[in-house]
Amino acid sequence: MARSALLNVMVQAALKAGKTLSRDFGEVQNLQVSVKGPSDFVSQADIKAERTVRDELLKARPTYGFLGEESEEIIGTDGAHRWIVDPLDGTTNFLHGIPQFAVSIALERNGEVVAGVVFNPATDELYTAERGGGAFLNDRRIRVAARKVLSDCVVGCGLPHLGRGNHGKFLVELRHVMGEVAGVRRMGAASLDLAYVAAGRLDGFWETALSPWDMAAGLVLIREAGGYSSDMSGGNEIFSTGNVVAGNEYIHRALVETVNRPIPKL
Repeated sequence: MARSALLNVMVQAALKAGKTLSRDFGEVQNLQVSVKGPSDFVSQADIKAERTVRDELLKARPTYGFLGEESEEIIGTDGAHRWIVDPLDGTTNFLHGIPQFAVSIALERNGEVVAGVVFNPATDELYTAERGGGAFLNDRRIRVAARKVLSDCVVGCGLPHLGRGNHGKFLVELRHVMGEVAGVRRMGAASLDLAYVAAGRLDGFWETALSPWDMAAGLVLIREAGGYSSDMSGGNEIFSTGNVVAGNEYIHRALVETVNRPIPKL
């Protein structure tokens, strides 16, 4: 596949950060037995990965803005372009030695995400997409799954945890979805979940209380793979609400309807 100069910059930044995360991932597994635990080490790995990505991107395009999870936003002099980065999506997985984490990099132009890269260094899987150019996994073209009914589908989700999210509301959503699908999966890294939808591994996905860096790259992957995404109400306020529902045309529509069903009366 032919990549633009900008996408090549994004890929190289993700691969470089991925190398440092791979080394640190091995150290985290060793640190599991320590009394202190690896939490401090992981936070440093996260910060180091973001610094690597930021330096690579801003070296190539110094006038662009930068929004990352681990540092203050940089307002670029360019005005039209902004990098949106999660240097380590799936931190809890990383912390526990679970190889489901990723570097996520997106490029926003005039408020629209036009390119995205999601890289899992543990599996050496590189997802890439540009506006109008399709979506790819390790240079192989990918498409969303073609299933049309929820009963045939495996659907991904996020789970609210200690101190995060509306647990009661999610349990209602889960109850409705569980009764309609072949399976529900929670894997712990939203960028990879969205990439899995783009690749047809998951038929759909929904999650709430996300940040732009969790979703930006995955959303362009889904769009370029022929899929659909929206906020929970079916609208376009994904970033402002932090909520996302995704799938192909049929499954996206069915999921939006299902997760918005009212609480059943007992």
